[in-house]
Amino acid sequence: MANTRPKRVLGCAPADRITADRTAMLALPPVAPAVGWRASTRLARDHYVRLDSNDYSVHPGVIGRRIEVIADLDRVRVHCDGRLVADHERIWAWHQTISDPSHLVAAKVLRRKRIGMLRPATEPEVEVRCLADYDTALGLDGIDGGVA
Repeated sequence: MANTRPKRVLGCAPADRITADRTAMLALPPVAPAVGWRASTRLARDHYVRLDSNDYSVHPGVIGRRIEVIADLDRVRVHCDGRLVADHERIWAWHQTISDPSHLVAAKVLRRKRIGMLRPATEPEVEVRCLADYDTALGLDGIDGGVA
């Protein structure tokens, strides 16, 4: 049988200590401890969040707003103002990009809307004044026979 030999540090065999150890142990709490990973950040313009070297897409409608990333062993979820904006299966491989097709379509639509909004600024019309008006205002009429 294992652990029946007495140990000097314990003063007895480890097998003899099991009942004393079990009575001294505390019971587990009734609520399961929080496990996983949680972080809060602002969503960058590329609408992806990075977790363990993998990039997960987020709906681009929340770019620039504060988001909360919650990950456990199976899922990666992203919330913005209490609303779920991304839900992906967690990938354990390294350097992967995980994209939801609906996020890609929304990003394309937003890009097209932005390009349509960006038009070159029109040149403002500036009144061009005749230089002879300045000669008249400064009293230089007729000096040197002409316009400055």
